[in-house]
Amino acid sequence: MTTDGDGTGRTAPGSSPSPRPERDGDRGGAAGPRAPATDGPDDVAAWRARRTEAAAHQAAELERRRALESAEAAVLLREFVAEAQRRGIAPVPLQARSYAGDATYRTRTLGWYLRKNRTLAVGTDGSFYVLSVPGGLSARLRGAVLTASDPPLVLGKGGRDGESISLADALALVLERG
Repeated sequence: MTTDGDGTGRTAPGSSPSPRPERDGDRGGAAGPRAPATDGPDDVAAWRARRTEAAAHQAAELERRRALESAEAAVLLREFVAEAQRRGIAPVPLQARSYAGDATYRTRTLGWYLRKNRTLAVGTDGSFYVLSVPGGLSARLRGAVLTASDPPLVLGKGGRDGESISLADALALVLERG
């Protein structure tokens, strides 16, 4: 609002009244209105700290649930190995595929395949194996070395429709096939 300058607060000719009255200390201008006191740097830092803490808590909770599922799946695998041996279902030498899928490598591990495409297996010691390896000349000559993975309760979880199966069902199918 433009005033006459005489202190009466009258609007100068040709100017329009302001939508809000001026207050003492209100400078307006290019800086705009002041941010409320709740948006200070301390509040932003506190918000970030709360978000970081919440994310860490969520990650810890997911890890705890994954560890519980893995422990439950490990029990199923040990029971499967005992049952397969009791029924006389002989383990076979496991083969691994390269990450690209274009080559197969022999391994020194005996076990049972859990999927028809031979990508997952359980070893005679009850370990769970994902049968993908880096491959290369060394693996071609000496054989691939498998490393055990934490077993999931659902094989192919998060995959395309029809590609997931519970571990218990997959183990039952292997026992049925003999």
